[in-house]
Amino acid sequence: MTSNELASPSPASPASTASTATAPGTPITPTMPGTPTTPTAPGTPTTPTSWLGVVSLSLGVFAIVMAEFLPASLLTRVATDLGVTEGVAGQSVTVTAIVAAIAGLTLPVVLPRVDRRYLMLGLSALAVVSDLLVAIAPGYPVLLAARVLLGISLGGFWALAISITARLVPADRLGRGLTVVNVGVSLATVAAIPLGTWLGELWGWRAVFVLAAVVGVVAILAQLLVLPSVRSTGAPGFRPLLDTLRSRLILLGLLATALIAAGHFTGFTYIRPAATDIGGLDPSQLSLLLVIYGLAVTAGNLVAGPLADKRMRVAVLLFPVALGAAMITFAIAGGTAAGLITAVAVWGLGFGAVPTTLTTWMARAEPSRLESVGGLQSATFQVAIALGAVIGGLLVSLKPRPAAA
Repeated sequence: MTSNELASPSPASPASTASTATAPGTPITPTMPGTPTTPTAPGTPTTPTSWLGVVSLSLGVFAIVMAEFLPASLLTRVATDLGVTEGVAGQSVTVTAIVAAIAGLTLPVVLPRVDRRYLMLGLSALAVVSDLLVAIAPGYPVLLAARVLLGISLGGFWALAISITARLVPADRLGRGLTVVNVGVSLATVAAIPLGTWLGELWGWRAVFVLAAVVGVVAILAQLLVLPSVRSTGAPGFRPLLDTLRSRLILLGLLATALIAAGHFTGFTYIRPAATDIGGLDPSQLSLLLVIYGLAVTAGNLVAGPLADKRMRVAVLLFPVALGAAMITFAIAGGTAAGLITAVAVWGLGFGAVPTTLTTWMARAEPSRLESVGGLQSATFQVAIALGAVIGGLLVSLKPRPAAA
């Protein structure tokens, strides 16, 4: 692969190139800078540019991702109330991730002709139903079934958000559009655990899920108001997925997604005990560490989109390198709080930028198969989350235990 290929995956295919040819003597109308265009295949139905529509997608993904991570902050209370162990209660997060991986791949395939506006509204409504079922769950089986519904919502919404965003923003603003969507992901990831812990103490864990349902309703209202009709461009069957997997750039992007996400979650899932063991941080320092991480994730996402639009090669190489270097620095920080906090700040910056950067790169590599790209990346990311948590758990379990006195 050449550096030029990495720098700017060409969105053009032979067919699209041919479609732009003009007859001799035909006047050519120049395209003014900033003209709304989207990287879609020839014959794709046009969709009006709508940044408000992108914001509504961000709000929708915020509501869904927040619900995904809420159990992690309420685990003890949920387990006690439903009469199961914390380990069993924690599997509600695992089930959501597994179902999301499957749904991201299959929903665009089994519903190839449904207007994407209505499909996103339906997936948002499914998340609200899930939250309400969790809130009234009389036992663990009902809670688990509700989390399956959330997995369907999460996988489908995230997979389709990529292709819809590409239809709602100009082609040269795709990175910025995905940044707006990923702001919802960043805020939900950072806010879910501390917010759930705090409100769980005040109101109880069931009321927290009612609040999540209310946030979901707000997201639905926003989509009803500003999300335009987006006609599907997908073809029925799994052929588009297989065709997408023939792209060398897509395979490379999926491999990068898997390695980066698995590596990140291998370490971050257990960052609390690691910070305590390595740096000896007290609870207040640990809270500061996580706040800095959250702010850095948000900053990384905000930087990633504009940089990806202008300097794709720099973005796609810079942020993973920063992430890896930060994790190594964290491990060898020498037990200093300042070293750990600096490493975590760079860690958050790098990881916060990775989803937007890789998604923009892959979307430009296969602009005519954006739903397949979104489904494949969503599935890869969810599997990597589970894999990273398992690997991290094994590594933690191998840690030498102090000898009994």
